[in-house]
Amino acid sequence: MAKTSEVFVTVDIVIFALREDDLQVLLIKRKYPPFENTWAIPGGFVQPQESLEDAAARELYEETGIRNVHIEQLYTFGQLHRDPRGRMITVAYFALVPKPLAVQAGSDTTDAQWKSVYDLPQTAFDHAEIVNYALKRLRYKLEYTAVGFQLLPLDFTLSELQHAYEIILGEALDKRNFRRRILQAGVIEETGAMHMGDGRPAKLYHYRPSAVAEVKTRRLFP
Repeated sequence: MAKTSEVFVTVDIVIFALREDDLQVLLIKRKYPPFENTWAIPGGFVQPQESLEDAAARELYEETGIRNVHIEQLYTFGQLHRDPRGRMITVAYFALVPKPLAVQAGSDTTDAQWKSVYDLPQTAFDHAEIVNYALKRLRYKLEYTAVGFQLLPLDFTLSELQHAYEIILGEALDKRNFRRRILQAGVIEETGAMHMGDGRPAKLYHYRPSAVAEVKTRRLFP
């Protein structure tokens, strides 16, 4: 696309998942210039007759094969010269999935893989900045809301929940304090089942759908 004075609108999607004791983000490898053969987050141009959300869902499916994932708007990035093709404003979205979904390269990508957010490869455009911003937003939401449950299976132990929070926050949490605060928040309840592992059986919990996710009176963690 030739450089013009016209302003174009794009969408980009950051998807996080917990895998192998790591927080990972879905990246695609670009097939065409600019930044050919460089990793990027899924995204593309918004068509004249579609909404931002529809464009994000379409681009995600076309580039990775993923569909029917709940996404929410993250931020608008409009720095000058962020794209060598011209003036580009991107509306970024992000999503959390309980496990890394199966992905496949689309028509304008050569590969799609899950990569650690703590060891990102070289990325196209300002996509590293977008991923880092999404991580900061995730950490903020994790401290004040029940968003962390979206990264876990339906049933989980308190140890699994704490481990997930520690991976995302990048710091160790006091076990007793964590359990006290998460139970006092009233967002989880016992399932009545037990997890039978190598050690002592542990109670299984799940997120209580009717609970109020926002905890506005105090910070939950750490």
